[in-house]
Amino acid sequence: MPNAPRSQILLATLMVVAGMISVQVGASIAKSLFPVAGPSGTVALRVVFSTIILWAMLRPWRRWPSRQAWPWLVLYGVVLGTMNLCFYQALKTLPLGLAVAIEFTGPMAVAILASRRLADFLWIGLAMAGLAALLPATGGAGVDPVGLAFALAAAVCWALYIVFAKRAGETYGSSAAAVGSVVAAMLVLPFGVAQAGAHLLEPHILLVGLGVGLLSSAVPYSLEMVALTRMPTKTFSILMSLEPALGALAGLVVLNERLDVREWGAILAVMIASAGAALTAHRAEAVALRD
Repeated sequence: MPNAPRSQILLATLMVVAGMISVQVGASIAKSLFPVAGPSGTVALRVVFSTIILWAMLRPWRRWPSRQAWPWLVLYGVVLGTMNLCFYQALKTLPLGLAVAIEFTGPMAVAILASRRLADFLWIGLAMAGLAALLPATGGAGVDPVGLAFALAAAVCWALYIVFAKRAGETYGSSAAAVGSVVAAMLVLPFGVAQAGAHLLEPHILLVGLGVGLLSSAVPYSLEMVALTRMPTKTFSILMSLEPALGALAGLVVLNERLDVREWGAILAVMIASAGAALTAHRAEAVALRD
């Protein structure tokens, strides 16, 4: 990959950015369903449609999981469903960009802990300083503490998701995403039905839910899979740090969510920390490989 043509890397970069925009626009549209379906109902629609799309794309019925794979697939699916429930509950009271930034601390912590370098903990310190600025004790009175708690719970779930997804993929392959989504759908659907009831079956709600599933799963998944074959993993990881800003912009354009200086500062701190963690983690990996 280091000798990949510049044009290929540029194309892959555009694909990654387009995939992130798709995810955040999907989340913005999903949030617009809250008045009718509520956060749990919206999650149910997203996960159910995403599951259908992933099954059509990955066709897991060609090779069913082994007995050893099922525990990891179940854990993966439970964490996936819980992460989505927590994130959408956070969106109920937090702007999209802010919720994405807080959730991003989960994978960042995994990258830092994987590198195990003392200097890398400076990045998590920067991210925590940014989030601390949102607390009421430091003047962030506009940030709902319940929403903040749900976003942090989503961050923990995302960290666990990375661990369990890796093990599920190792034991079953790329189709783990499809099987894990079934488990996630079984987990979130009762919450969605309890909150939204028959509203979930209204044609226009189903149509929007399908659009959210496409934007949140099919489009970004396809673009990222192609992009990863054309660019270094380090570059991909650093590019992903743009996601909180793209979430904030999607929230502004689609939902008219305006952030104050303190909230933009928190997002910027998380983005810098995420990019720095990805960069130093991959440098450490390169040094280990040379040794």
